[in-house]
Amino acid sequence: MEHAGTGPGWALALEHSALGETLRQALWLYPAANVLHVLAVVAMVGSIFAFDLRIMGVARSLPLAALARLLLPIAAGGFAVAAVTGFLLFTADATAVWNNPVFVYKLGLIGLGLVNIVVFHLIPWRGVETWNTDLPSPGLAVAGAFVSAAAWAGTATLGRLIAYF
Repeated sequence: MEHAGTGPGWALALEHSALGETLRQALWLYPAANVLHVLAVVAMVGSIFAFDLRIMGVARSLPLAALARLLLPIAAGGFAVAAVTGFLLFTADATAVWNNPVFVYKLGLIGLGLVNIVVFHLIPWRGVETWNTDLPSPGLAVAGAFVSAAAWAGTATLGRLIAYF
């Protein structure tokens, strides 16, 4: 398969690298990376949604700190696998994907989601002992949960839409 896309030099170099060529030429490598990417996104977004819903007030009897110990490592692991497999998928067709505005919006939402995680853990999460169970979460935590749910749902949605634009 010949790839003659146009784009930034780094994207062309990545696309024409041995890794990019291998991903395009190997029969099962690209589909395998794609399936792993989808499964990783499902694990990440599913665990994030469950955590965000608890912060929003669903199932208040569940201790938030214990739920975080279960769900946040799943989300982090899903993110790590999705980042690696996403990079592999990007490598196979870097110029076309980079020139797709949907991909740029997706990167923006990933950035928003990551910044939201940092802000959440630096500010409202520090006082979680006072609202761990049975009490409503503070407004800043609830706002962060809504931003989180929107950012990661948007990221997953735009990821699926890249192929159509």
